[in-house]
Amino acid sequence: MTAKIRTARMINKLLVTGAGLLAIAITVQAQVQTTTSTAQSGDATTQVKIDRGEIVYVSGNSVVIKTDDGALHHFNNVPDSVTVTVDGKQLNIHQVQPGMKVERQTITTSTPKMITTVKTVTGTVWQVMPPKSVILTMENGKNQQFTIPDGQKFTIDGQVVDAFGLKKGMKVSAQKVIEQPEVVVAQEIKRSGTLPPPPPAPKADVPILIVFVPAAPVPVEKAAAVLPKTGSYLPLAGFLGTLLVGLGLALKGVRVLSSR
Repeated sequence: MTAKIRTARMINKLLVTGAGLLAIAITVQAQVQTTTSTAQSGDATTQVKIDRGEIVYVSGNSVVIKTDDGALHHFNNVPDSVTVTVDGKQLNIHQVQPGMKVERQTITTSTPKMITTVKTVTGTVWQVMPPKSVILTMENGKNQQFTIPDGQKFTIDGQVVDAFGLKKGMKVSAQKVIEQPEVVVAQEIKRSGTLPPPPPAPKADVPILIVFVPAAPVPVEKAAAVLPKTGSYLPLAGFLGTLLVGLGLALKGVRVLSSR
């Protein structure tokens, strides 16, 4: 028969194979074999947290990152082993630069597991003090006393008996099985980033062409000749008189020549 005894907060299964089931209070650890196994007891759950920011300052192994909410975060003594994936390359703290956009993904995986610990004791009944205890002779020849829980039953040669059914000389193999659930949490951090945009290229030297446009000439009005107030028309009259006299002499000469 297989019996199970559970406490209010921890699952404790006490199995006895062959002779029966004992709750064991071991005074000496000799001849006790312990095995522990772990098995997944449920589906794993995954949570992903993403933090983004921009590197604003780097010096040695210290860096200051401004997150999207505007807060500044100082990270000192950053190990060289911490890297950021940028364009497929792994950059450490000495290779990052201000202006880089960085992103950190924290992947948390929670896996429920059951840890089972089995302690096995084998011996021969040397003395029984029913219903609370029994003394077994271990394989090394030493006697050890064990406590029997209330209401415990045993199977011996196909028959179910209680503590009062145990007799001296019976071969007993007792196991104490402890099952303890726990959640195993594992974290993985992935870091990536992008380089800041390159500075604008300097403008090429372009020759400056200067075109001189001559100004339009300003028209200048010529002032009419004005004779000085002291001038006189007598010279002009004399010139005209002389011209007329000469013209008259020329006409006279032409007549003379014509009359001949």
